[in-house]
Amino acid sequence: MTTPAGHFAPSDALLAHHGDRQVEPGLVDLAVNVRVGAPPEWLRRELAAVDLARYPDGAAARAAVAVRHSRAEQDVLVTAGAAEAFVLVARAFAPRRAVVVHPQFTEPEIALRAAGHEVERVVLEWPFTLDPVAVPDDADLVVIGNPTNPTSVLHPAEIVRRLVRPGRVLVVDEAFADCVPGESESLAGVRDLPGVVVVRSLTKTWGLAGLRVGYVLAEPALIRALAAAQPRWAVSSPALAACVACCAASAVAEARSWALDMGAERDLLVGLLAEVPGVRVVPNPRGSFVLAHVDDHDVRNALLGRGFAVRRGDTFPGLGPAWMRIAVREHQTSTALANALKELTCPPIR
Repeated sequence: MTTPAGHFAPSDALLAHHGDRQVEPGLVDLAVNVRVGAPPEWLRRELAAVDLARYPDGAAARAAVAVRHSRAEQDVLVTAGAAEAFVLVARAFAPRRAVVVHPQFTEPEIALRAAGHEVERVVLEWPFTLDPVAVPDDADLVVIGNPTNPTSVLHPAEIVRRLVRPGRVLVVDEAFADCVPGESESLAGVRDLPGVVVVRSLTKTWGLAGLRVGYVLAEPALIRALAAAQPRWAVSSPALAACVACCAASAVAEARSWALDMGAERDLLVGLLAEVPGVRVVPNPRGSFVLAHVDDHDVRNALLGRGFAVRRGDTFPGLGPAWMRIAVREHQTSTALANALKELTCPPIR
C-alpha cells in the first residue's frame, strides 16, 4: 500500500472507525449521516407486514431495482447493505493493482485488504475534485465515491467515465446519490460502460442502517461473479421488502423532495459555518453532510462538552485531526452548532 508523502495515513484500527461510535446519549448527533425521522410510517408498515417464517426470495426486489434504474434484472444484485457489496467485490475479483481514491468511505479498502489484496491510495488534494490522470493507467480495480463520503464532493459523470478502461473494474460508491435531486451525475442507469459496478444503499435516505440493505448494478457477467461470492439468503426478507418499497415511483418522488429540502438546510449550514473564524468548508457540497477544516484541532472534542457529536476526520486517509464531518440537520440545530463553534473559536475577552 502506498500513500503520497505528506498525506495523513490513519492506522488500521482508525480505518475501521465509524461515526456511530462517537454518539452518546444526550448528544446532538451530527456524526451519523442517516436521515432524521426515517423510516417513514408507510415504510414501517411495509416492513411489519413481512412474513418472517418464509425464506427470503429476492426476485421482486431485483425486478423493482431494475425498473427504478431502467436496467435489466440480470444487471441487479441485492446486498446486505453497501458494506457487503464491497466484500463481494473483494472476494469475486483478483486485481493485480487495486486503487482506492481517497478521502472516501474506508470500507472498500478494508474489504480489499481483508481479502488479501494490496491497496494503493490515490489521495486527492483540496478541494478534493477528481483528476482521472491521477489514477494509474494499469490499475485494474478502482474505487471512488460519488458523492464522496466524507468530502461531499460530487464528481461530474463525464469525469468518472474517463476512469473506464478495458480490463478494469470501476466501483462507484453511490450510497449518497439520492441526496442529489434527479441524481444528475449517477451512473446507475448507464449500460454502455463495461466494467462499471455501481453500489447503492437505502440506509441514508430511508433510515435503515439497522436493516442492512443495498444493491449493485453492473453488467450481467460481473453480477454473476459477485453473486457467486454471496452466501445464500444473505439479504433478509424485511430488507428485500424495503428494497421493493423504496424503488416505487412514489418513494423516488419522496426521496427527491427530501433531497431538495435537505439541500436548502445544507446551504444554510454552509453559510453559518462561513461566518465562524478559522473554519473552512469544502465548497459545493452535495451530500447530506459537509466537511470542515478547523484551525483549532481541539474544537471537535470541545464540542462534545457543548452537547454536539461531529464525525472525526482523522480516520480518513488524506485528512487529519483538523477535519470534521458535520451531518445536515434542521436550521435550529445548525444555528446552535455554529454559535457553539463561534464561542469556542472566539472566546469572549474578559
